[in-house]
Amino acid sequence: MEIKSALLQKYFTNLTEDQQQKFEQLYDLYVFWNAQINVISRKDIEELYERHILHSLGIAKFCTFQPGASILDVGTGGGFPGIPLAILFPETNFHLVDSIGKKIKVVNEVAAALGLKNIKATHSRAEQVEGKYDFVVSRAVTRLIDFYPWIADKFKKDSIHAIPNGILYLKGGDLAEEIKESRLKAELYPLSEYFDEEFFETKYVVYIPR
Repeated sequence: MEIKSALLQKYFTNLTEDQQQKFEQLYDLYVFWNAQINVISRKDIEELYERHILHSLGIAKFCTFQPGASILDVGTGGGFPGIPLAILFPETNFHLVDSIGKKIKVVNEVAAALGLKNIKATHSRAEQVEGKYDFVVSRAVTRLIDFYPWIADKFKKDSIHAIPNGILYLKGGDLAEEIKESRLKAELYPLSEYFDEEFFETKYVVYIPR
């Protein structure tokens, strides 16, 4: 039997059996829900583990979330990067938000099917979210100059991680102009340093301390 999640185990060698099972279930869950509510492009569904799940987990190669930490996933779409990260960090709390209600329905259904108790999903715009978080994560929702004002006041003051609280943003391409335009103190970490696949050659974790 083909193990669809084998790619993840190449880079995350300490997955528990429960985590392996949850990651394995994601394929059938997303094929089912994507047929009803399109959250992943049709051509990408076969590349789910590389282009969506492993890409999401790139954040975990840069920062290990602590038990009890709170993470806000803005513009989560079908649950990326929040759902893969919630599987990897079961003792960390994830709040997934999206302004499109049917996408949050998919998130809730997938989280329920996997029994993920550390996910809360809300149909909301980022600006309307209340509460403070250790980190805000996102996958290329918009340009940083537009994104930052949505979440500028969402961070806890005290940090419990190896790096100060802030934004962990997954984005690809030449980001120099976008970072300059944003006037943010951003640090770029290439995912090609962690993952061998060609897809990651131009992909980054953009870290912006709060």
